[in-house]
Amino acid sequence: MQFTTLFIDLDDTLYPGDNGLWLAIKTRIQTYMHEQLGLPLEAVPALSRQYFLEYGTTLRGLQANYHVNTEHYLAYVHDVPLDEYLAPNPALGAILQSIPARKWIFTNADVHHARRVLRALELGQHFEGIIDVLALTPYCKPMPQAFDIAQQRAAEPDPRRCVMIDDLPHTIRAARQQGFCGLFYTCPGGHAAAQHPDADATFTDWALLPALLNGREHAPR
Repeated sequence: MQFTTLFIDLDDTLYPGDNGLWLAIKTRIQTYMHEQLGLPLEAVPALSRQYFLEYGTTLRGLQANYHVNTEHYLAYVHDVPLDEYLAPNPALGAILQSIPARKWIFTNADVHHARRVLRALELGQHFEGIIDVLALTPYCKPMPQAFDIAQQRAAEPDPRRCVMIDDLPHTIRAARQQGFCGLFYTCPGGHAAAQHPDADATFTDWALLPALLNGREHAPR
């Protein structure tokens, strides 16, 4: 069956996860928790991690347990100088252009951050649109409802025609449980460069993507 729709994660997927950008955002998240919510600095890293694992994002955990202005939080944590971390990636653009399926950004970040990243990478023209954490409210990846919303936004009711590309194994696992093909991206030299058991395939080089998609069969879990 031919794939019609690619859902592609943003952070640590469209760019290598070791370039420092996510670390900068993570630092902003922890600073927000300490300075804006008054949480003890020494408790913040563990609490942020706990919320990520329990709720899917730190934001969803904070929303469940504290009074958080969502728009202010998202603007605060993404207020980083992208030009220090990202540069145009015409090679990736050519790869995306060569794949006939429709492509959507599917992210737990917000649309403003996603647009900034796409501008920095000069990749925005290759995507139909952005499905962000606000569009997913009150859900987020890897919740099943988030994938339902993504399919509705992309107007593709058949999950077997959908591909999820992400850098987090639990997102890939959830996508496959929904019936998607799940491709796990990890940067070269990453901790999981070998085939991951939760994925239909693992890749470290975007140049391999067209071949991975060509005629791939998958068995949803």
